[in-house]
Amino acid sequence: MTNYTKMVNRQRKLLLYLLAISVLGWGFTDYQSIFLGLMLGQAVGFFNLFLMQKKIDNVGEQAANNRTAKSFGTLSRFAGAALVVVVVLRFPDDFHLIAAVVGLMTPYIVIMIDFIFHHKETTTTKRGE
Repeated sequence: MTNYTKMVNRQRKLLLYLLAISVLGWGFTDYQSIFLGLMLGQAVGFFNLFLMQKKIDNVGEQAANNRTAKSFGTLSRFAGAALVVVVVLRFPDDFHLIAAVVGLMTPYIVIMIDFIFHHKETTTTKRGE
């Protein structure tokens, strides 16, 4: 298993754990609209992360074979974010807008946190060496 595959699996697991925590928050607290917006954003953010990781894997394979690759699918990720906003604006009593936007940004926060911990884990040299 390559380092990239391990990283992708770690990020997907962490996102699924966060989504499960949001489901528990929706089920057991009085802040149902906030957690429902967070779940909607996290679900679409998870799908966007999945699309981005597949596109990156495809670009890597194309580069290894000395072929040109297509784009990273930015338009589809923007469309997913626009869909979340449309759903939230259509049902403002059920979904919280700011929570949905935070849910959309959750995968990028997970990527940064994963990078920080993995970077600390793989860096073994001391300063000055």
